Amino acid sequence: MGLEFALDPVDPRILEHYRRDDVAREVAEFARGRWLALEGQGEGGRVFVRWWRGRPLAVSSPAEFKALVESFSRAGVRSVYATACVYGRVASKEDVEDAGNVVAATPSWDIDASLEEWEAAIEAAKLIVRFLEERGVKESVYLKWSGEGVHVHVHEGALSRRVLELADPLTAARALVEYTIRKLEGELRALAGKRPVLKVENLMDPKRVFTVPLSVHRRVDKVAVCFKPESLDSFDPSWADLGSFKHEPRWREHREGEADELALDALKALSALQGPLSRVRVEEVERREGAKLGRFQVMALLQAARYYALTGDLEKAKSFGLNRAIFYAWAKHYGPAARPRRGEEKPKPRRPPSPGRAEEVSESEVLGETVYATKDGWFAMGGVAQKPSDYDRQVARVIDAAVPYEEAWRRALEYVRSFPRSVLEDPQEFYRRVYEPVRDSFLEKVVKKEEKKVGSTLDLFLG
Repeated sequence: MGLEFALDPVDPRILEHYRRDDVAREVAEFARGRWLALEGQGEGGRVFVRWWRGRPLAVSSPAEFKALVESFSRAGVRSVYATACVYGRVASKEDVEDAGNVVAATPSWDIDASLEEWEAAIEAAKLIVRFLEERGVKESVYLKWSGEGVHVHVHEGALSRRVLELADPLTAARALVEYTIRKLEGELRALAGKRPVLKVENLMDPKRVFTVPLSVHRRVDKVAVCFKPESLDSFDPSWADLGSFKHEPRWREHREGEADELALDALKALSALQGPLSRVRVEEVERREGAKLGRFQVMALLQAARYYALTGDLEKAKSFGLNRAIFYAWAKHYGPAARPRRGEEKPKPRRPPSPGRAEEVSESEVLGETVYATKDGWFAMGGVAQKPSDYDRQVARVIDAAVPYEEAWRRALEYVRSFPRSVLEDPQEFYRRVYEPVRDSFLEKVVKKEEKKVGSTLDLFLG
């Protein structure tokens, strides 16, 4: 690889710095999957290199980074940058132009000051870090002294798939950064009023690059050292001196999903940042994650649909559905078929919960099962009636947190009615042929179909 433009020779101290094993390791790990840029000074002034022979600059190992440095060893390159975005592949122009190829993004706040006014940057960083900690984002936060300012970063792993299913990674990261700045706007303005050199920006965009850890600054002989929030009070710019820097490798530390709730709040509050589709998906995913769906809700839904399909009585169908879900949940944990946990003896079968006093409930056979009912006609367990309002609270609302309940109910009826009446009237056949095959997938399939329908509708609306 040879250079086709004239650059000033690189400072031997900088070349020695980049040849260090620890430096190459830090740069390569941070840069993996990111689009790189190199900066230096040539005969015509500043030179900024992002492409080489038609391909985006990228490295995936310390050896590759060292090879890149050696390729530019006769040039005047000082600084190394990388995108906030992490790509699935970085090998062509198409890769870095494809928004769908972005798999993660590092939320980053750019705080500019000067080497003389470095305390101002640290004070602004403290405000941001405090806000993040108050919102539960602590383990995943790290800071990087950029030479004349500081970057506050949240590790990209702090945004889990929960958030990245509702908005692309860059949108989620950008919203989180912007939301934080707006929440702190008054305090940041007051600080900037005292320190005019201070500037805090949201620079999250697809092609923006940030200084990588341990890069040399483009003007001053300082290294971009990382440190954790607990070191804010003790930080001193001398930590960044070239040749004797103090760097904290713990920038890698993070807790998956730690920033999810803050990102969700940011996306809702700043919905204009991502457009109508993401707004809808925010609601859908938030509802889905807030729900605690399980076999209990599937059983209740399908049993209610079963009863309604055979009788046409919706209110009693709700009571029956919840009653049967409670019964089968009891049977699973306490009935004859209950399995012991590892290390435990198999529990002795227990009798079903008492039906209560005879004058309160009556016993009858409904759809092949022995059930109890109150004098008002509601099905009961343990002397407690399962009313339609109880079904709405324990089943319908929980399902509605994942997918519109009316859609789930409609699909449940379609599914149940696809079976012969003889199957629906036989509890064992219903369990084996209707419930068991879909108990872990029915609502998931409804959610996916509903998301596909919503996406198609929005595509048409947005043109």
